[in-house]
Amino acid sequence: MEIRVESAPDEARLAALGVYDWPLWSCEVSRFPWTYDETETCYLLEGEVVVTPEGGAPVRIRAGDLVTFPAGLSCHWDVRAPVRKHYRFG
Repeated sequence: MEIRVESAPDEARLAALGVYDWPLWSCEVSRFPWTYDETETCYLLEGEVVVTPEGGAPVRIRAGDLVTFPAGLSCHWDVRAPVRKHYRFG
């Protein structure tokens, strides 16, 4: 299962997806396991995270990245700088 990261998508792409209408989520520096029951797409407004899929290589995610996590993915989040993101499931 692959985490897809699109760095610095242009405003037209973000507008077409309706990113700024999605809910907001924030998290302080922390580490925790997570499993995605459904696909999540998110856009980081602030922060930095290293997400390591079970049995996979770490993926660095930073402010300005548009990220898709596939349904069924089990991983560990290492939040290195406080995160604020828009997100959408499904």
